[in-house]
Amino acid sequence: MNATATSTKSRAPQVCVLGSAEPGSPAYELAGAAGEFLARRGVTVVSGCGSPATRFAAERALAAGGLVVSIVPSDDIGLRDWPCTVLIPSGMGDARNLMMALAGDACIVIGGRAGTISEVCLAWLHRRPLLPLTGCGGWSDQLERNPPDERGNSRILSWSSIADLQRGLAELGLLASGR
Repeated sequence: MNATATSTKSRAPQVCVLGSAEPGSPAYELAGAAGEFLARRGVTVVSGCGSPATRFAAERALAAGGLVVSIVPSDDIGLRDWPCTVLIPSGMGDARNLMMALAGDACIVIGGRAGTISEVCLAWLHRRPLLPLTGCGGWSDQLERNPPDERGNSRILSWSSIADLQRGLAELGLLASGR
């Protein structure tokens, strides 16, 4: 097939879900709701599924008929219980955080521990917009007031509800009107 015969259709937006929150917490519930919302709007969810919250976001996205790409630290392609459509075993351990930071047009940040901070800093360095969940505790609560450094590399659009998340994604041009 020659180059002129290929489709010019652009890819669907991709949004990474980073962070951590425990089952039963408001952040965990919002992570799941975010995954479902993204799927229903035709956005590809990228998740490592390493924390309960990011796994829940992936599960809800799949249940809603969405596409979920999971980038895992191990080299095991045979992971059977991983909630994803596409599994990418990086074999890089925590170094896969760079792949996570780069795999999205934007990164949703939920709560967070040290791994999340590393992903956020990498996303910031590579100019990926950040959408931190606020009002539920964790590191993401501080991100808008305390960005990784003074350079202003990325937009930071906080959210505390799915309506806020929708506004932020629309502002970034990641939600098409027909989706």
